[in-house]
Amino acid sequence: MKIAAVQAAPIFLDAGATTDKALDLLRKAASEGAELVTFPEVFIAGYPSWLRVPAVASNDALLTLGHVAYLQSAIDVSGHEITEITKAARALGVFVYIGFVEKTRSGGSVYASLAAIHPDRGVVGVHRKLKPTFYERLVWSDGDGHGLEVHDWKAVRFGALNCYENWLPLARHALYAQGEEVHVATWPGDLDVTENISQFIAMEGRIYVISVSGILRSGDIPPSFPLRSQVVEGRTVINNGGSMIVEPGGKIIAGPVTNDECILYAEVSKEMVMGAHLKLDPAGHYSRNDVLSLNVNRTRRDPPY
Repeated sequence: MKIAAVQAAPIFLDAGATTDKALDLLRKAASEGAELVTFPEVFIAGYPSWLRVPAVASNDALLTLGHVAYLQSAIDVSGHEITEITKAARALGVFVYIGFVEKTRSGGSVYASLAAIHPDRGVVGVHRKLKPTFYERLVWSDGDGHGLEVHDWKAVRFGALNCYENWLPLARHALYAQGEEVHVATWPGDLDVTENISQFIAMEGRIYVISVSGILRSGDIPPSFPLRSQVVEGRTVINNGGSMIVEPGGKIIAGPVTNDECILYAEVSKEMVMGAHLKLDPAGHYSRNDVLSLNVNRTRRDPPY
């Protein structure tokens, strides 16, 4: 199976335009033979980069401007955007993981969500980031375990986590225990954060890792965004990407790429995954469930679909 990591910038806080861009990139990846296509964390329609700016984070009035703009950009999993991507996945015969900013029922908060879209069955899962990281907690609500699932397509098993969730040993183990063979790690895009953990997951899980990162440059933030000047001040690159694909054992086989939009490709060998588990199967022969065990609560706290 050919897999793809799409490193691209969103049309910042414009869900409709970003969806159109995602559809074009999806078609391009499929035309190259990819059967699993992955997009970055909250690709639809952008990461709340203003929260990293001290002058904004310490100013309630500025935070409010950013919050309102972000809420207005959020979407429902049953809405037009995910529906169009689902239609394209079906037509192209491609399994898709894509991050999006998901509305909550309250209307005053959002989730960092990751949709798993099966070409035959449609949306088979929506994983909401379990614990937003640091300043993200100002805008993202806590998710739940409902989306900690592994999905099958053409006899290959995929799982996915958002950003710093990939550093959580128990979240990773919840996927290993379901026979995960390809791990999708989505990020807003910072190579210094992603490189070591991407290789480590491939080493620990003895699986393929698609580390798919976003990219954001000053030119990607429109003049209409009220906090543009604060976000781009002194910078031409806000998120530098760093996408890569790693094979079982930790060898990087595609990327990493920084500062440019690109699509990375690699071939998956189930036999390589199987062989890599000879010495270490962290959820199988190298585990001791009688001594150490994991319970996962997969209750959806606020059903979106």
